[in-house]
Amino acid sequence: MPAKKTTTKKAAKSASPVAKKAPTKKAPAKKVAAKKATPAPAKKAAKKSPAKKTTTTIVANVDVGFGNSLFIRGEGAGLSWEKGTALENISPYEWSFSTGAKGPITFKFLINDEIWAEGENLTVAAGNSSISSPAFS
Repeated sequence: MPAKKTTTKKAAKSASPVAKKAPTKKAPAKKVAAKKATPAPAKKAAKKSPAKKTTTTIVANVDVGFGNSLFIRGEGAGLSWEKGTALENISPYEWSFSTGAKGPITFKFLINDEIWAEGENLTVAAGNSSISSPAFS
């Protein structure tokens, strides 16, 4: 008798030796808050070089007499109407006061900080010069 052919079903083998994982769902992508457009930082102003000092000069051409001095009183540049500041004697008849004041100076001359010059108060703008010939009585 002829032998019966038997067929056996072979167990299905996996295609790869690594076990298949169950399909996974992708996590939803994180929503990133949209960044607000930030304005570019303001450009810093170029560094200013140290400001050049503007010199304000007051000159008086006057003969105050031997042994006397010329003073100035006023406002601005640290001057006061109550107490005078001595001017520098440049030559026998020339007196000078210089300052780096940033504003106008209103002033009047005095001999020995006692005798006031005649006339109105004088004013000089910052950085300018004033040359005058005050008269005293």
